[in-house]
Amino acid sequence: MLYIIVLAKSLIVIVSVLISVAYLTAVERKVMGSIQRRIGPTTVGYYGTLQPFADALKLFLKEVILPIYSNRNLFLGCPVITLTLSFIGWAVIPFEKGVVISDFSLGVLFLLAVSSLGIYGVVFSGWAAGSKYSLMGSLRSTAQMISYEVALSLLILCVIFCSGTTSLTGLSEAQKSIPYVIPLWPVALMFYISMLAETNRAPFDLPEAESELVSGFFTEHSAFQFAFFFLGEYGNMILISAFGTFLFLGGYEGYILNVNVPGLALGLKVTALLFGFVWVRATFPRFRYDQLMSVMWKSFLPLGIGFVLLVPSVIICLITA
Repeated sequence: MLYIIVLAKSLIVIVSVLISVAYLTAVERKVMGSIQRRIGPTTVGYYGTLQPFADALKLFLKEVILPIYSNRNLFLGCPVITLTLSFIGWAVIPFEKGVVISDFSLGVLFLLAVSSLGIYGVVFSGWAAGSKYSLMGSLRSTAQMISYEVALSLLILCVIFCSGTTSLTGLSEAQKSIPYVIPLWPVALMFYISMLAETNRAPFDLPEAESELVSGFFTEHSAFQFAFFFLGEYGNMILISAFGTFLFLGGYEGYILNVNVPGLALGLKVTALLFGFVWVRATFPRFRYDQLMSVMWKSFLPLGIGFVLLVPSVIICLITA
C-alpha cells in the first residue's frame, strides 16, 4: 500500500512538472515578446495557450536521426538521463508541511548530488554524438556547471549555518519570522546568478552559443531526444528555483499570504524567480567564456569563502553577546 501511495504522489508531481514546463515556455515567449515589442505566439489555442503542446507534438512526430560516428546507446540514453534527473529532485521538495514524497533530513545534500549527476548526461551526450561542435559544447557546459557548483555549495553553507538543518522542511520552518534573503541578501544575489550559470541560461548560455557551437552539446539530437533535453533544461530551472525559494524566501511559508491552499505560496515565489530568468535573458547580452569563468574563480569563489567565514562568526558573536 505504501508503494502505491508513493507511486501516486510521484505521478502527480511528474505530471505537474511537465505541465509547468509546457506553460513556462509559453510564458517565456510571451514575456520576451512583450519586452521586445512583439506579440508572441497567438495562433494555436486561445491567445497561444496550446502552442507548447503543438511544439511537443511536432517534435515527437519528427524522424530520429543517428549520426554515422555516434555511440548509439549513449546517444539515445543521455536525453533520458537528463530528463529523469530533473524529476528526481522533486522527491524531497515539500509543497506544505507534510506534503512531500520523502521528507529527507538531508534534502539539501540530496539536491546538490542530483544536480552534480546532471553533468554526466551533458558530457556523455556531447561525446556520444561524434561531432566536434557537440563535444566542445559538452566540455564547456561541464566546466561551467562544475565551477559554479563550487560557488553554490559555499553559499548554501551560509544558509545551513543560520538554520542549523539540511532538511528543506526545517529550512522553511526556520524562516517563519523572516526570510533569509533579508539578512543574507548579498549571498542570495550571488546564489541567483549562480543559478543562471548552473542551468546554462542567458547571459551564461555559452554551451549553446549559436554563433560558435550551433546548439552546443545537443546539436546532433533531433525529434524526441531534443524534446527531452528541452524538458530537462526547463525542469531544472523550476527545480533550482524551488530550491532557492527554500534557501532564501521561506519555502512554503505564506507570510502576508493567508490563503490556505497547499503549494500556493511556494508556487508564487518560484514563479517570481522564473520571471527573473526570462527578464535577464531578454535584457543582458551573452558573456564571453573567459568572462564567465573569471566571474566564478576571481569573484564568486573568494566572496563565497569570505561569507562562509563571516556568517558563522556573526552568529557566534550574537549568541555570546
